[in-house]
Amino acid sequence: MQLSVAERATQAHGILRQSGTVPSNLLAAEIYESWLRCVALGLDSTRPPSIDLASPKVLRSEQEERVLLRGLALAEMRTLHDQIAGSNFLIAFATPEGLLLDIVADKSFADTPEAKNIRPGSLWSETLCGTNGIGTAAFLKRPVVVHGSEHYFPSFGSLTCAASPIFAPDGSLAGILDASSDCVSRQTHTAALVCMATTQIENGLFRERHHRDILIAFHNRGEYLHTLTAGLLAVDDSGRILAANQAARILLHGLPTTPGRSFTDIFRTRFSSFMDEGRLRERQRLQDEVGSSFIATIEHPNVSPMLRAVTKPRVSAPAVLPTPFISVDPVVARIVQQTEAAAQRKMPILIRGETGTGKEQLARHAHAASGRSGSFVAVNCAALPESLIEAELFGYSEGAFTGARKGGSAGLVKEADGGTLFLDEIGDMPVTLQAVLLRFLDDWTVRPVGGAKRQVDLLLISATNADLGESIAKGRFRSDLLFRLNTLEVTLPPLGERSDFRAIAEHLLATIDARRTLSARLVEHLAKCSWPGNIRELRNALSRLTLQTEDSFIDYPEAALIAGQHTEEERSGTLQGRHRAQVLSTYAETGNNVSETARRLGVSRNTIYRVLDDRSAKR
Repeated sequence: MQLSVAERATQAHGILRQSGTVPSNLLAAEIYESWLRCVALGLDSTRPPSIDLASPKVLRSEQEERVLLRGLALAEMRTLHDQIAGSNFLIAFATPEGLLLDIVADKSFADTPEAKNIRPGSLWSETLCGTNGIGTAAFLKRPVVVHGSEHYFPSFGSLTCAASPIFAPDGSLAGILDASSDCVSRQTHTAALVCMATTQIENGLFRERHHRDILIAFHNRGEYLHTLTAGLLAVDDSGRILAANQAARILLHGLPTTPGRSFTDIFRTRFSSFMDEGRLRERQRLQDEVGSSFIATIEHPNVSPMLRAVTKPRVSAPAVLPTPFISVDPVVARIVQQTEAAAQRKMPILIRGETGTGKEQLARHAHAASGRSGSFVAVNCAALPESLIEAELFGYSEGAFTGARKGGSAGLVKEADGGTLFLDEIGDMPVTLQAVLLRFLDDWTVRPVGGAKRQVDLLLISATNADLGESIAKGRFRSDLLFRLNTLEVTLPPLGERSDFRAIAEHLLATIDARRTLSARLVEHLAKCSWPGNIRELRNALSRLTLQTEDSFIDYPEAALIAGQHTEEERSGTLQGRHRAQVLSTYAETGNNVSETARRLGVSRNTIYRVLDDRSAKR
């Protein structure tokens, strides 16, 4: 009978204990070679290692050094968290040295004994912890799965780890992404999902590195043009190759994609002709020098995905400039990028987020990015009377009901034909109307009250700050409707969790009074304030500032008092007071996990950091 992977590894551990040698016939080649390295390092498999933990200061420094990379990684980690079925799992992001920077953990896993060693600040290099997903993937610089007893130290034998390296645009190792679970919950597709996530991160790094260059996406098949398998080429204005991602090198195997070579060294089309054609249509055909055909698109000539303020429309598209949406924060930049791509493909989009985080602004940006010529029609589902909401949305004919307008009404959905319909506060839509909306989404046909049906073509974007999962459980929202609305679902973070506060504040002030500027001291002070109303509240505070002072240069501290804001430490009932002990207690309960502490208490991570910094200062 053939032995399982776990059984062979268990036997290998027995031989290692008895003879001190590693049997080559019981282990996969990469695991065998890793065990040999562990033996050469003098690691004793019978004595569990002590997990080194970096100081909070060192951890913070490492995290701050990788703002863009962490943002891209966290976005993918949250997606992975939703994709991996079952329970008892954890997703981790680590430096090339194996230092864990961030984790996203399933609650059931967080309560296991193994979880105490897998937390931000812990070091999982192969030299310290033996064969393990993070450390071994970092050494091999390729994806690896370490299952159960394949771990060099038996104390880690209850885990299965699927890890994949993340490479920077220059080819250097930038980090490691790992999904760990107990062996019972092992998912065979997890390794593939982790590799897809790392490719997504690498493409994000590539796009940001070359945000000022011309970026060309291409693939043999047009339907794969916006997928992870698409090739990306960065070129300068003359068509000189600056860089190619891994997919591009695979698709163009044997052709010169190295920096310094020319576009015409690879393709049979002149670069100037390619660029001229790109101004007229989104996609065009390319043929390389060995005869392979591709569908290509110019993603952007010089616009950073991290600064999606205003982009130049194509000649063939309607002359509509995208609504400015500040997204210097890497997590938000990823959200904006996904939203733009979904809008261009007319995918229904669901935007979640607290009040004031900019859900409608993102929806307007998506409408502009879609290139649609019709109107952007916003509907607040919570503001319309339940008895009239169906008629307002889908229209009615003259005399359809008492009080109906003479001549009837086409309805808001029809008004959005050719454009975008934005359903705000979708979670407050009456259940009876949800059934009508669901039927509309089946065939995109409007059925006016008392009138003839008609078909429409529109982009549908919804938004909510409600917990739709809870609403579904309580029967207030239809699960089948949610599945139709969230082909793409994104969640805008609160203002306190964003790293681009300065860019947001300066943009808001420019829209209020372009003559004014904020001092660096004032921005630093405002960034430490509590903003429960998020961007909307910040805008109101800045508006008050411009009304109460005539100074063109608004400085700290006088303006801070005018703004009427106080840092969380200055508020009555603050974290310095009755909540400080609760934060520290929860921080200890979570094994010094800042993200989990913030999640449990419903505050931002910056809030937790301030409490910890204050504690350190008082010691």
